[in-house]
Amino acid sequence: MPSFLFWHMRGEERRACASYRFPSAMAAPGWCALWTLCVCFTALQTNALRVTMRESTMEVVRGDYVILPCSFFTSSPLSRLNIIWTLAPFSSPESPIQVIVYDHGQIIEDPSLIGRVGFTGLPWSADIMVNDTRVSDAGVYRCMVNNPPEAADPGIGELLLTVLVAPSLPACRWDGDMDTGGSVTLSCSVAEGIPTPEIRWDKLNPEEISLPINMEGELSGSVQIINVSAQTSGLYRCSASNLLGTENCYINLSIYSGEESSSGILQGVLLTLSMSLMLLALLVLMTWLHRTGQDGRWRVSKEEEEEEGYNEIRYTPSLMKRSFV
Repeated sequence: MPSFLFWHMRGEERRACASYRFPSAMAAPGWCALWTLCVCFTALQTNALRVTMRESTMEVVRGDYVILPCSFFTSSPLSRLNIIWTLAPFSSPESPIQVIVYDHGQIIEDPSLIGRVGFTGLPWSADIMVNDTRVSDAGVYRCMVNNPPEAADPGIGELLLTVLVAPSLPACRWDGDMDTGGSVTLSCSVAEGIPTPEIRWDKLNPEEISLPINMEGELSGSVQIINVSAQTSGLYRCSASNLLGTENCYINLSIYSGEESSSGILQGVLLTLSMSLMLLALLVLMTWLHRTGQDGRWRVSKEEEEEEGYNEIRYTPSLMKRSFV
């Protein structure tokens, strides 16, 4: 057998041919036919359609775009090339959807992905681009390529896509008894985040202290503070973090003791009494001013009457008689 034909065979065919005891020259036509069949079979296997996924796992931040790679090798014309991309979402892996199809020069997109998905290198590449990515785009993608008349079974490649999401702004709340000796629970929760955010509680003042947290599911955690006192008062912070960032919310606790409560009541009473005395003094002052104003007007009117009496000229009968004699 010529050496260049021998090395075109796969390992199994090479070993079979190497171990075969060829018959005498009289039977040469028979073993030549068998050898030719082996070579043809090996050539067909070598030239069969092959699909290669250059990546097995990929990550993309929600809202960005991503190119999903799928390469294939074929020795036949591409006039009957068929490419199908499917997605098995993480939310429902048992219900895969058809993402996009290329068949005999036509492209068909899933209605929910129209405008967000497309091929990038047809017909030489099966790569696709997904833009404005969403959480629902995450899952296992399969690239299937068929190019008749090559292998009846299409070449298939798989790729796992994860869509990353920054933590949402956490919501902080408290519940319990704010009086000395009571118990207070601080709770914090986030609506979303991929990977799952890490939640932690810290007291920021008068000094920063990390507090033990009780997780209530993947996206919420709480801290319970028992036998609270004045030292418990301060600013508390809840942090939700993943590889995309950190978001915080805050609670300011003020713990009141019984003495502080009594002191506050006494201060309130004294303030009320002071305001009452001020109002009473103001009322007395207004009454005095009112009366003083009335006395002043009465005296002015009496003086005016007396002045008018002095200026009046009076004639008596005796004076009249003397003047005409």
